[in-house]
Amino acid sequence: MKKLVTLVIMFVLTLTLAATACSPKSPVVLGPKGHLFIVGGGDRDEPLMRRYVELAKGYGTGKFVIFTMASSVPLEVGPELVAEFKKYGVSDVAYYQLTREEAMKPESVRILDGVSAVWFSGGDQAKQTAALLDTPLHARMLELYAEGCLMGGTSAGAAVMSEVMITGDEKRKPEEGHEFETIEAGNVITTPGLGFLKECIVDQHFVTRKRHNRLISLVLEKPRLLGVGIDESTAIIVRPDLVFEVVGEKQVVVYDARRAKVINGPSGPLGGHGLALHVLVPGDLFDLRKGVVKGGAR
Repeated sequence: MKKLVTLVIMFVLTLTLAATACSPKSPVVLGPKGHLFIVGGGDRDEPLMRRYVELAKGYGTGKFVIFTMASSVPLEVGPELVAEFKKYGVSDVAYYQLTREEAMKPESVRILDGVSAVWFSGGDQAKQTAALLDTPLHARMLELYAEGCLMGGTSAGAAVMSEVMITGDEKRKPEEGHEFETIEAGNVITTPGLGFLKECIVDQHFVTRKRHNRLISLVLEKPRLLGVGIDESTAIIVRPDLVFEVVGEKQVVVYDARRAKVINGPSGPLGGHGLALHVLVPGDLFDLRKGVVKGGAR
């Protein structure tokens, strides 16, 4: 009897192992290996930018590439940014002011050969994406970020980081000084950004320019996305695990409507019950996936 039981157990184990071996393995989802360094605009002090330069080490050849297409004065901004990075010890750095036609050429990707870090200047984010979005150069940057390259930018260069990008415009036509006075559906104009961040919408100059209404409007319209408003002289460093650190001088405001009850009013006003708000200070760590503060300054 004992022998029969033993044989049955062995038979069952054999079938189980065979089934496991034949079943397809669950795919392992791997995120990008690179970091994002997203500055809310304004002045950038030396400790902030030295942190950016340090993060670039360990990938590529030490080469830095700057894109100035957002700027209205690229021939001034480009040399200034090159000088800034050289001051912090970067010897191989160049800026590029490209048309869309130039960015569409397959050979444009050679600009990124050996790159360790990419920087997007301030200005008008729509001009930056008009030149780069869905070009071979854009595709290569996404690959490089996945492989470990550092991506950074300030002001307009912050806005381009998210997949859903704030343009700075609204459908209402308010008088000057009365912009974004409402929290309503369908008013804040967005376009596709460069898509390094798919979990949130990035806004910049946030506290200084009182941009709360437009970001609240968007997170209530798109509750699967967090709203991340970065103030001037402040940055978030987004790690590969999608936890970001706040660095710099001021605050980062996060709106999270993923668990909120969104109320759509009959005439356009939006409401939200249970909307989460975080006001983060330098040193704080925030988990974009879980929507929680993981530790930090206090």
